[in-house]
Amino acid sequence: MAKKRRIIEEEPEESYEFTPTEFNEREFILKEIYTSKIFAVAIVLAIIVGIVGAVLINMEPMVSGTWYLMSIVATVISFAVMFLIKKISSLLGLHPELIDVKSLAGTYLIYLALALGVCIIGVQF
Repeated sequence: MAKKRRIIEEEPEESYEFTPTEFNEREFILKEIYTSKIFAVAIVLAIIVGIVGAVLINMEPMVSGTWYLMSIVATVISFAVMFLIKKISSLLGLHPELIDVKSLAGTYLIYLALALGVCIIGVQF
């Protein structure tokens, strides 16, 4: 027996219109400016904290066991200042509440890497 031929009916395509959300250019620019300024503050703090940490570690001779304790103190100071970056930037007149969480977390991580890196390099001298 012959099969019946199926007639394929095309369904009408759904029309989809993209409506972009409102873009506030002024808010975007202010947010980027404050993010950059807070990043610069974090970089300066990282260099200062790294130098202070290196001085603390170099105060004790390497042959004594107390340099280990001083390196822990320098690390704790680095982490303590990291948690104060937001407060320090608000004291400087910046607005850290405008920054999103991802940018602030990136600033914290770069601060830690730079502070501990400067401290390690400073110990070598």
